[in-house]
Amino acid sequence: MTMNFNTANQTFRQLLGNGLTYHVPPFQRDYSWTEDEWDDLWQDVLGLFTEDGELAHYLGYLVLQSADNRRFDIIDGQQRMTTLSLMMLAGMAYLEELVEAGLDAENNHRRKEQLQGSYIGYVDPVTLAPRSKLELNRHNNRFYQTYLAPLEPLPQRGLNSSEHLLRKGFIWFKEHIKAKFEEKPDSGQQFVTMIDSLVDRLFFTVITVTDELNAFKVFETLNARGVRLSATDLLKNYLFSLISAADIHDLELKVLEERWEHIVGLLGSESFPEFLRVFWNSRNRLVRKAELFKTIRRHIGNREQAFVLLRDLDNCADVYAALRDPGDASWNGPERTALKQLLMFNVRQPLAMLMACHQRFFEADRTGFARILRAVAVISFRYNVICNLQTHEQERLYNGIARKASEGAYAHPNEVISALGAVYPDDRQFKAAFSEKEMRTTNSRNKKVVRYILFEIERQSSGRSFDVESATYSLEHILPERAGVDWSYIDEPRQERLLYRLGNMTPLEAGSNREVGNAGYEPKREAYRNSDFQLTRAVAEHYDTWDEQKLDARQQQMANVASAVWRVEFND
Repeated sequence: MTMNFNTANQTFRQLLGNGLTYHVPPFQRDYSWTEDEWDDLWQDVLGLFTEDGELAHYLGYLVLQSADNRRFDIIDGQQRMTTLSLMMLAGMAYLEELVEAGLDAENNHRRKEQLQGSYIGYVDPVTLAPRSKLELNRHNNRFYQTYLAPLEPLPQRGLNSSEHLLRKGFIWFKEHIKAKFEEKPDSGQQFVTMIDSLVDRLFFTVITVTDELNAFKVFETLNARGVRLSATDLLKNYLFSLISAADIHDLELKVLEERWEHIVGLLGSESFPEFLRVFWNSRNRLVRKAELFKTIRRHIGNREQAFVLLRDLDNCADVYAALRDPGDASWNGPERTALKQLLMFNVRQPLAMLMACHQRFFEADRTGFARILRAVAVISFRYNVICNLQTHEQERLYNGIARKASEGAYAHPNEVISALGAVYPDDRQFKAAFSEKEMRTTNSRNKKVVRYILFEIERQSSGRSFDVESATYSLEHILPERAGVDWSYIDEPRQERLLYRLGNMTPLEAGSNREVGNAGYEPKREAYRNSDFQLTRAVAEHYDTWDEQKLDARQQQMANVASAVWRVEFND
């Protein structure tokens, strides 16, 4: 079949000029980017304006379908287009705040209007109706058009999960723009100067097709190529081209091929790029995923360097695989426990550092290595799970420690643990965050983490260990997830706020949990009195009713216990 499509590189400014509009088809998947992707994009933007920054940043393929070359359906690339729109809207809201603060108000108002017309929407000259340059899918468009595009106050309740992400993304970019440009008389001018340069330096490879069948054919082809021509294949082709540049014996090449296949076979082609980044960052200056292949090409330029890299990758692949698998036979009990926790928390930032520390200390001082592992698990719980702090600076610190460990700068594991103190939230910060922490247990990972937290607090309080994996015990919400009339004394908006607070959750025997179901507090209290869990019996003993004040008090007490459970001593 002939595929009727055009391909061209276009800047963000070119894409949104000349009255063109973009529509996400109604049944395309919802907006799904989170802080990791926002931060990646923001760091790429900032990187363009550093002293040795690149001239442009490539945003990949944008696949569009159009019948008239004025209205385009976005077949692939909607996450990137939507996020760029969020960043522009956040910038407009920032300019609006400068206007309200009386800072160069008239000019900043004009700047905001200019951004609106150029990148968000315009008034149709015939009908005088507002026209948005971007329309999202059926689950996201109402929120985008009603609140985001006109910069109306954003609701917090009644949103679906992707609308929550749109809201959070807008706020995230606004805070980061504000942090960079501050609130000064020339802030608006500085910001718009950056944007005016940025829109000419962000570019896509735009593939435009003229009918729906061709659009999806192109999309499928690109995806298929993406799987085959991955970072794994790019690196292999590059390294083997260096190695084969001079005469090489077939047997030697066969050995190298087998070494490569061992690595990819052990990790899988999809996991290889992440391993490659972890390996590189364990020995070199921190590099982000988008820059990895380019950085390696810059550092590995001849066949000797290619040989060394291939050998080192092979030697480290087993360690990486083991760090991602707590069940690996090489681990002992304490090491396995810490790695299980990191996996449960879904925290990957320390992997490069752990790989470097494994190489430096595992054979020489295994007890010390286990202490590093435990410290990292505790810090990940405090920093990432409870305090939910920025991972960018954390990863930078881990990278610094990894490089020092690789260079042999640390003589003792205690020096590593001491260096980790820079990303250890102190008790005051940790308790404050824990006292307010909410974890939606509709998510299976969150449910697992909450069970783990409660069982650990129980162990600290009563000295008894319960099997956190056992189906004998369940997670009880004191104020139930489907509260009936017995709970009507707490109004619905407050119920929503309290439901997934840690203080509203307690472990309970599964049979008792089924019996009390969504009952009122008094029947539940009777069940709690008979529980094996001290943490649960204490609810019945100390609280004759259940409301926000009681929940706050309980969660603060839990925070005090938690600060003793998840603790690193830095003075050894």
